[in-house]
Amino acid sequence: MNETPAKPAAKKTAAKKAATTKKPAAKKAATKTATAAKTTATKTTATKTTAVAKKAAAKSTAPAKKAAPARKPESRVAMVRRARRINRELAELYPYAHPELDFTNSFELLVATVLSAQTTDLRVNQTTPRLFAVCPTPEDMAAIPPEQLEELIRPTGFFRAKAKSLIGLSIALRDRFGGEVPGRLEDLVTLPGVGRKTANVVLGNAFGVPGITVDTHFGRLARRFGWTTAQDAEKVEADVAEIFPKSEWTMLSHRVVFHGRRVCHSRKPACGACPIAPLCPSYGEGETDPEKAKKLLKYELGGQPGQRLKPPTDYPGQPAPPLAAS
Repeated sequence: MNETPAKPAAKKTAAKKAATTKKPAAKKAATKTATAAKTTATKTTATKTTAVAKKAAAKSTAPAKKAAPARKPESRVAMVRRARRINRELAELYPYAHPELDFTNSFELLVATVLSAQTTDLRVNQTTPRLFAVCPTPEDMAAIPPEQLEELIRPTGFFRAKAKSLIGLSIALRDRFGGEVPGRLEDLVTLPGVGRKTANVVLGNAFGVPGITVDTHFGRLARRFGWTTAQDAEKVEADVAEIFPKSEWTMLSHRVVFHGRRVCHSRKPACGACPIAPLCPSYGEGETDPEKAKKLLKYELGGQPGQRLKPPTDYPGQPAPPLAAS
């Protein structure tokens, strides 16, 4: 009878032993599961790495795609021949090419060229008749009140700076050159507001001294034609001067500027209506459809008035209207 209470204690001890025995087993099972998962993940990663490596190896050993055949570079001799042919073609296209500023003497041409900065030749031509009626000589322009001169040239824009240059160059002509425009580049460029471009315009068209006039149109086309890669005007002038004989410089300038204003525009060249397209390495920069390109032509080629109020007699287009009528 005294041993009966010990049975529950024995049951508890057995239960504890069973629980203790189950825990290590559960831990072992969990460890095995985790180990298996890690192994599987490692195998998967290894498989992916191997696949990536195989792809990389395949790429490195695969034959390279054939590149588009490079355009054969143009030799210097070929470029010069092409450039001179362009000049001949332009001469046939514009046999009437001329300076598009109205003038009757070297002083008027000098003044008109200074005024043409940052505006059109048309606007200058519409402005100068009134100006030259008041100031026909350097002496007259040197003596005019600045405010009056500014008002006379206001339509050309930047009239204050231009008035200052015109008065300065007129004083220099009066005091240093006896009221005459000098016929040497080194003298002309000493005048206020006169650079190489202006000097070459005056020399070529008033004195018959060959010169290359590099304005925005000439520089743009010289680069499109592959005659130069320079942006600086003096470098462009030097590069082009090496291509053409000196006797061609003045007329070449007129022809190229004519073409730039009428066909080879800055934003949208009329490539499809350009007679020298086969000679141009930049063909395709503009409109290539002939009918659409034809609508882009300007001045006489587009059936519109030119820039001069008094153009040369052989000019095939219409004279420009005076300022009041425009």
